[in-house]
Amino acid sequence: MASTLSPAPLRWDGERLHVLDQTRLPAAEEVLVLEGAEDTAQAIERLAVRGAPLIGVAAAYGLAMEVARAPSLGALERGADRLATCRPTARNLAWAVERVRAAALAAGPVRLAGAACEAAEAIAREDEAASAALAEHGAALLDRTLAPGPVTVLTHCNSGCLAASGRGTGLGVIAALADRRPVRVLACEARPLLQGARLTVWELRRLGLEHALLVDSAAAGLIRTGQVDAVVTGFDRVAANGDVANKVGTYGLALAAGAAGIPFVAAGPSSSLDLSLPDGDGIEIEERGADEVRAALGTLLTVPGTPVRNPAFDVTPAGLVWAIVTERGPARPVDAAAVAAIA
Repeated sequence: MASTLSPAPLRWDGERLHVLDQTRLPAAEEVLVLEGAEDTAQAIERLAVRGAPLIGVAAAYGLAMEVARAPSLGALERGADRLATCRPTARNLAWAVERVRAAALAAGPVRLAGAACEAAEAIAREDEAASAALAEHGAALLDRTLAPGPVTVLTHCNSGCLAASGRGTGLGVIAALADRRPVRVLACEARPLLQGARLTVWELRRLGLEHALLVDSAAAGLIRTGQVDAVVTGFDRVAANGDVANKVGTYGLALAAGAAGIPFVAAGPSSSLDLSLPDGDGIEIEERGADEVRAALGTLLTVPGTPVRNPAFDVTPAGLVWAIVTERGPARPVDAAAVAAIA
């Protein structure tokens, strides 16, 4: 299903990439026009475009644009090196860059630019199809499992169409479930950058889904007291054994869900599954700048110069994950064989 947002989070015009600047939401809807590897990498680094699947699509187009501007092996390799490492945790980024690079190399010098563009466009089409399929798989699984009637689903960070093509990943599952029965969504703020407060609420309003914003630290208490029926998130990388890396704070939600006996579902495309890593200990966790924590929206929140730890992600062990869902279906129970089957 196509994005319901206007302007679109990401639009390719055949030559340049138009990206909705997510750092400006919800105050303003501003579109950036990207033209090559460097400006695309910078947009990804500062989270103007974000979400594991969507940064993969953006990086693929970034490399294709770089090669179109200078159709040479040097430009291809320099662009690939710049883009593949600009954010380390999400698998989709390096995966998409390498796919475009390999397609261009296989095509040879004459078709270098054309092959790179075709590969990027294919990645974008496949991501949209994956979002649609995984949303239906996840919704069907929850619909069969949860008691009949209205349900409350909690989500963390942003995993809608600002994070992936189409309806998104985790939020796509929730939206598809809302097609089947009444759903109320609790959206965690997702500090320090407030992707839930700024982005998920912005999407939920446009989707017309009943929702409320939730302070991160309130989530576990609401889960414990039976006010949440399921927790659904996206993911940035999944190891071969089913350990899930997602926005920091996800691990605590999975612990609370496990203690309460409610489903914790992680949803995303198969391109985010990394079977080369035996477990989550091998996933590199991005540490972002201290000023993201020290200040918010221009307001100083603590003593100037306070030392800060700012891991952007955490890893949830497979034993706490009720189900992993990709476009190829659900893995439940979660183990290495089940993960391999949906990869």
